[in-house]
Amino acid sequence: MNAERWIEISLAEQLLRLHEGDAVLLEAPVSTAANGPGEQSGSGCTPRGWHVVRARIGAGSAPNTVFVGRRPTGEMLTPELRAAAPERDWILTRILWLSGLERGRNRLGKVDTMRRYIYIHGTPDEELLGVPASHGCIRMRNADIMALFERVPAGTRVLITEGERG
Repeated sequence: MNAERWIEISLAEQLLRLHEGDAVLLEAPVSTAANGPGEQSGSGCTPRGWHVVRARIGAGSAPNTVFVGRRPTGEMLTPELRAAAPERDWILTRILWLSGLERGRNRLGKVDTMRRYIYIHGTPDEELLGVPASHGCIRMRNADIMALFERVPAGTRVLITEGERG
């Protein structure tokens, strides 16, 4: 029997790890919420607990493909586009849309991760990786989200913790 693949995101370490049994297949720096951990809708916080990859969006898209509302806009992020819209929260390359698994903590009502549109996605803000700076999502280097995307199907479990790896 094959060991389960699952994703661990440590808010304290600002790291994502893809596990398969006892092996770590991928480790990458991330940027989670500037507002810290939390589950409330409108909080701008990264939700904790067990989640699942509900949808995989962007398969086959080129690196730096810009997404809005989970759809490619037809834009490719360039330095010129970024300079023209410095206020935009860039969602690039691939999206793993998360759904909470813990009723009342991160699922349903005012704490529903999926309804909060919490993703693991690519970012141009690589200098901010390792530092909490997002609006609640988990930002990754484009090459890292592409590597992760290829290794995880929909249904992969994701654990977001406040602490460091035990």
